Amino acid sequence: MTARGWGRLAVPLLIVAGAVAGCRSSADNNRAASVAVDSRPPAETPAGKLLLPLKEGSVRFAVIGDTGTGAAEQYEIARGLTGWRERFPFDFVLMMGDNLYGTEGPRDYKRKFEEPYKALLDAKVKFYAALGNHDDPNQSKYEHFNMGGKHFYSFKAESARAEPPPTGTEKPAPAKPGSAGGVRFLALDSNYLDPEQLDWLKKELEASGSAWKICFFHHPLYSSGMMHGPAVELREVLEPLFVEHGVDVVFTGHEHFYERIKPQKGIAYFIIGASAKLRRGNTRKTEETAKAFDQDNSFMLAEIVGDEMHFQTIGRSGATVDSGVIHRRERPKPDAPKS
Repeated sequence: MTARGWGRLAVPLLIVAGAVAGCRSSADNNRAASVAVDSRPPAETPAGKLLLPLKEGSVRFAVIGDTGTGAAEQYEIARGLTGWRERFPFDFVLMMGDNLYGTEGPRDYKRKFEEPYKALLDAKVKFYAALGNHDDPNQSKYEHFNMGGKHFYSFKAESARAEPPPTGTEKPAPAKPGSAGGVRFLALDSNYLDPEQLDWLKKELEASGSAWKICFFHHPLYSSGMMHGPAVELREVLEPLFVEHGVDVVFTGHEHFYERIKPQKGIAYFIIGASAKLRRGNTRKTEETAKAFDQDNSFMLAEIVGDEMHFQTIGRSGATVDSGVIHRRERPKPDAPKS
């Protein structure tokens, strides 16, 4: 199968112009408040220690990327996810694309997805996939990727955990406040960013009343990778929309390492692309780099409670690679009406 590479990245000048025309100017975009990130040096974190708060009513999830090899590293990361879930019971997993490398027959879906993550699937953990450049678009119809047959889609995660019912009562107690308004996740197809998808994205972001807005897709808008680097054309189209409509966090893959980018225009960017493949020694220090790790495979655990997203990135050995807290940024105030 031919990979869906940059040749299918449909961002011609006409689309760029049309997308940017409907957004604020760069000067307006820069008025958005910057996101704050509190991080803890991994050296202070004992291997295997959970750093997430496990608050009642929180939204808990995991993030993996570039997973579909069927090789030993994928199975090891899957076992790590399963083990950590015993202490941190996340409800769903975001997939950053390249979900199946090579052939995509029924046996491949089993060997490269169903078998590695069998314990999680048996526990009713849901996976939400984005498409990578190595993925057949027909993956959108695969039931366990929960894409609903669409290349781009969104879903809302609520703070739905309720406390056990008090002794002698029948009704459960209401869940404690977690993230009032919920969390809206938007999966994009960064292989083919056409006007239909851009229109959909703008409408979804405008209509969402969620407290948090999180986008995930394959190609990173910022990257220190020496193999691929940042998708600058994609950034020019998407970032103005993200800034204008209050996106808080962006997850991507494609680069086979982990990287956390310093907040850009109020948005926190992560690359999680080493959950099966690894491109060792491929990162370089840039002005945008907050933390990069290219020495082992990794995945992320995340928890949103109130105005904070706690994150912990974990390597194949169980050691913490990176951790911290994202504070949800202020929404830009609407411009005053003209007199």
